Amino acid sequence: MPEATDPPPLVVGFDLDMTLIDTVPGFGSVLRALGSELGVDFPVEEMTARLGPPLEQLLAPYLAADAIPAAGDRFRTLYPDHAVAPVPALAGAHDAIAAVRRHGGRVVVVTGKFPENARLHLDHVGFDVDHLEGWVWGVGKADVLVREGASVYVGDHVHDVEGALAGGVLSVSVLTGGCTREELVAAGTHVVLDSLEEFPAWLEEHLLTTRLAALEADLRARGSVLVAYSGGADSAFLLAAAVRALGPDRVVAATGYSHSLPEAERDPARAFAESLGVEVLTPRTHEMEREGYRANAGDRCFFCKAELLDVLAPLAAERGLAHVATGTNADDAVAGFRPGIRAAAERGAITPLRDAGLTKAQVREASRRWGLPTWDKPAAACLSSRVAYGIEVTPHRLGRIERAETAARAALAGVPLRDLRVRDLGDRGSVEVDAALLPLPAELEAAVLDAVRSAGFDAAAVDPRGFRSGSLNDALRD
Repeated sequence: MPEATDPPPLVVGFDLDMTLIDTVPGFGSVLRALGSELGVDFPVEEMTARLGPPLEQLLAPYLAADAIPAAGDRFRTLYPDHAVAPVPALAGAHDAIAAVRRHGGRVVVVTGKFPENARLHLDHVGFDVDHLEGWVWGVGKADVLVREGASVYVGDHVHDVEGALAGGVLSVSVLTGGCTREELVAAGTHVVLDSLEEFPAWLEEHLLTTRLAALEADLRARGSVLVAYSGGADSAFLLAAAVRALGPDRVVAATGYSHSLPEAERDPARAFAESLGVEVLTPRTHEMEREGYRANAGDRCFFCKAELLDVLAPLAAERGLAHVATGTNADDAVAGFRPGIRAAAERGAITPLRDAGLTKAQVREASRRWGLPTWDKPAAACLSSRVAYGIEVTPHRLGRIERAETAARAALAGVPLRDLRVRDLGDRGSVEVDAALLPLPAELEAAVLDAVRSAGFDAAAVDPRGFRSGSLNDALRD
């Protein structure tokens, strides 16, 4: 039986010369200075047309063999004064590194260049990299890529391709060096891009494709699942993915019904699940009977998720389903304070989206491609998440919040509203709407506040900061 594991971290390796930086002007300048000292007229244009091989190989046709080592040393000595300032970053290089960072990845530069000179270039153009490895060439790069855990290596030369392939790493080639598309393809590269300007879009697609494949493989290996299904974007996508991987006969959707689940969420959730052909269970959950839940301290979600899993696990066992799966995604796993995730993990729930490395944005993009109606559904946390910590959660409070949100949305009919929350702060209701709509016109704001008060709040105000997911968690950080 496969165990849940964190996905491997993203590590992308980059070559330096003619991949990240345009070394030609600086390299040519040093060659001219060296040639002047040695009395050699180096064919600079020819020698810089296909940069990439080690310096000694480039010098070999023009110098006696016993003169090459000293010439190489002198070249590297001259390099800082002649070759750093005039060398720019290639188009798209900064954005390529930023793309890796957006996915929480590490950036490794693996180059044949003298390490100290390579570092000067990185500092000069302002590249933020995690590790620099110099003086490695061709298949020698493989050991570094494997040691650093790289899954992608980006270069411009056929020898960069050799290094990637030798390390079992996906080879991405750019046409900013001297090698042609045909040469790179013949060398075995997996991907050819015109330049690094195309890399961010390629990386987005690559990660989504590979993570969806990992999700499908994981679900197939699980055999059967009961999906803890709220009707939100994540659990709806997981349910659809499970049906694709396993078929509807080996998947069940289960939605816990309680005071904390808004009535408005129930029918659409059931309709979507039924459209996939799966059995839909709607057991009652009784989190309100758990003292820790009612007390509404910072760990309230632990007791909620514990109740849900304690109810769903026996249902899965009764139907011979191997696992209970939640819609926790990769962003949730690194979002900090998430006691509900801990409760689910302690009860053996699996998290296929997280294990595949799928982020919230990727879940929504994949949902859009699959034509799922939930792809752009606003986040809809449980009603208890609207009650300020330290204020007891009761059915009365939850009912008042739901009535207030329904009435406030009605008051904003015709306004292009996406997110709305009414937070119960004990002595008043705080209304959060999309920040782009603020400030509301005076008459509209008055109508919203009247609606909230009519639902049972003695006082109400619109939060001038606008909607913020999990805004009540700010109190836990103060």
